[in-house]
Amino acid sequence: MRKIEKVRCPNCGSIGERHYIDKHKIVQTQCPSCDYLMVNCARTGNVVEAYAPGISMK
Repeated sequence: MRKIEKVRCPNCGSIGERHYIDKHKIVQTQCPSCDYLMVNCARTGNVVEAYAPGISMK
């Protein structure tokens, strides 16, 4: 089962989407405006994949 909800992008503040994908036990947040992507494990919250242009790693 897949559930999709509209959320604010944590990178740019535009409207993005959060996908809950039960089959693979992941939560994917994405923004078409700034190309933000965050994929988390639904059970542990660990980051599986991330891409956030404009956010520097310090």
